[in-house]
Amino acid sequence: MIVAMFHRRSMPKKILLITPPFTQLNTAYPAAPYLKAFLRSQGHAVFQADLGIELINRIFSREGFSSLFESASKSGNRLSSNSERIIGNKSSYLDTVDLVMSFLQHRDTTLARRLCSDEFLPHASRFDQLPDLEWSFGSSGENDKARFLATLYLEDIGDLIKDAVTPYFGFSRYAEKLGMSAHSFGPLDEALRQPENIIEAWMLELLQKHLSAFSPDVAAITIPFPGNVYAGFKCGQWIKRNCDHTAVVAGGGFVNTELRALSDPAVFDYLDFITLDDGERPFLNILQFLEGTRSAGDLVRTFTRSSRAVIYSDSGEADLPLAQTGFPDYSDLPLDRYLSLIEIANPMHRLWSDGRWNKMTLAHGCYWHKCSFCDTTLDYIKRCETVPVSMLVDRIEQVMAQTGQSGFHFVDEAAPPAVLKDLSLELLRRKIVISWWVNIRFEAAFTADLCRLMAAAGCIAVTGGLETAADRLLKLMNKGVTVRQASVACGNFSSAGILVHAYLMYGFPTQTGQETVDSLEIVRQFFQHGLIQSAFWHAFTATVHSDVGRSPEKYLCRIAGRPGGGFAVNDLVHEDPAGCDHGAFAPGLRKALYNFMHGIGIDFPLDDWFDFKVPRTSVRSNAVEQALRRNPGFDGERLHAGILWLGNQPRLLCEGAGRKGKPAGCRLVFQNKTGDVTVSTTREVAEWLKAVFGAFTMQDRGRMSLQELRQDYEKRFPSSFDHFLRSREWRILRQKGLLLI
Repeated sequence: MIVAMFHRRSMPKKILLITPPFTQLNTAYPAAPYLKAFLRSQGHAVFQADLGIELINRIFSREGFSSLFESASKSGNRLSSNSERIIGNKSSYLDTVDLVMSFLQHRDTTLARRLCSDEFLPHASRFDQLPDLEWSFGSSGENDKARFLATLYLEDIGDLIKDAVTPYFGFSRYAEKLGMSAHSFGPLDEALRQPENIIEAWMLELLQKHLSAFSPDVAAITIPFPGNVYAGFKCGQWIKRNCDHTAVVAGGGFVNTELRALSDPAVFDYLDFITLDDGERPFLNILQFLEGTRSAGDLVRTFTRSSRAVIYSDSGEADLPLAQTGFPDYSDLPLDRYLSLIEIANPMHRLWSDGRWNKMTLAHGCYWHKCSFCDTTLDYIKRCETVPVSMLVDRIEQVMAQTGQSGFHFVDEAAPPAVLKDLSLELLRRKIVISWWVNIRFEAAFTADLCRLMAAAGCIAVTGGLETAADRLLKLMNKGVTVRQASVACGNFSSAGILVHAYLMYGFPTQTGQETVDSLEIVRQFFQHGLIQSAFWHAFTATVHSDVGRSPEKYLCRIAGRPGGGFAVNDLVHEDPAGCDHGAFAPGLRKALYNFMHGIGIDFPLDDWFDFKVPRTSVRSNAVEQALRRNPGFDGERLHAGILWLGNQPRLLCEGAGRKGKPAGCRLVFQNKTGDVTVSTTREVAEWLKAVFGAFTMQDRGRMSLQELRQDYEKRFPSSFDHFLRSREWRILRQKGLLLI
């Protein structure tokens, strides 16, 4: 019994949170930091460790390379010519690795020029087909060029590790194939029982160091992705073998989506508790259970093992409100040891690997939660909850103070436009300067004014799902947007200087070859007009928790058997008799997209990207251009919108009496960061505008609405307010920073 195994004790005081290898190299994954902040608020002593970044720094060091080359030489494996090439340059790698890591960690940026020379770094296969570096980085992008080359250097060693040490290795995953579609626990169980290779031995040494230093009562392992599963279980295995007093808890994204039907008791040879969905409430109840103040029946969304059987307990106790679950606490993590890499010379795509972003969420769940391909039945999607924006900005300030970093990646499923508006206004009101990017839906709510507001508040990029870029399929997906709406939204973001990344999907049920080619044409036009800067094609997969997986008949497809096996269940194999051979299009779609992201081949005929005959596109060559030529509407129809001026207060310059009895003219001069803006008008209107401009700015007393402005105007002037809204003066102000929000 679980109760007997842990010998009921006083309330556990010390908790170790573990992020196993590998997630990201440039920034910390936020699951453990969020849980740490919450548990500390409950009075617990909490320490966290990112074994991924610690292990990378262990591998990529002179000492690590020395052991790695020795292990490769003694492996007895038949090595590729590329690996032999790397081993032949052993001394060059040993001499440069610490310098390269210091550069990628921004501790020694003076190395950039030497990294860019042809004689400093040893080259293996990753350097064999370099892009045009001058075109990619220019003559002044030496630092970025150096990081790109240093990234290739790391990837060459990654290839050696996969060839000579373990095929499991990857920079953002480890043994991912063992975690993907692992319906049975058997293969993973068998792999975990094999002797550790040198990489795994190093990981366990790092784990042991933390356990010895902290001696936790509970070790909690987050398993967000398939590429963390093996390493997460490996950590649990070591703890259970060597730390009898430590209970092992696991949760995270992979667990939440894949293990909801868990029934194999062998899993609990490695773990003691597995929790689903938000971890705060389940974790509190586990701690109270270990203390002896709660029974097993009081556990919340938690799997345990009792008498060789898997037991699922859910008392139904409510989750804690989002306002109580805190913000990420990044203390303990070696923030100066993360690496800024450039894997692809694209200004948007590089954000995933470049920069130390503080990761936070603005809201829980998705406010739309209707897309038929999404896990809409699960809590992380269907339960949408927000907190007051003042609390969000308080948390942003706290995280900035702790990390010393002003960059934020808001990792929401889809951030609500209303929250983004209020967040932007609050950041501007408090004069907090940050850079941030966020996932959104390409919907009509993202007007040109809202996008300009977000840019003024520090938004540098957005990501969102364009999916199939075909209206019939978007409607079938219940996406809630059209290609035209997405075109306008992307155009608004790009016009505001915000980079855009589009998630694309091929192979949705009933998608035809014609629609696939037409989707590629829409994507081509999006790149052609600068509406998106990067994108990625995903193959559609039906999941257990999506509407397609639950009701495939609605989508004219069939699920080819529901997998059993007692372990992971998420991805389903579906048959699509009404669609085309989707896999045949995949190489061409990806090849085209890769070139588009590098500014290449945008004018090529679409069939150049495929090695078989494809249908001619039915999309007009100016379809996206026409969508962008929309009538933005008359400002007089938005009387309830608030007015916000992003610039400085104006100076009033008036001439003497006008000639021949004409009224004197005046100029309002706005001195902004990029130069003066001048509006010429009559003295009366100029004086009125200067007087009311104070109500257009971010003051605590609030902002004036367009309706209030209209009423004030009509009290003072006999002319039509609508005429004023159509005047050249108003048009200039709107162009230069007067927003209707």
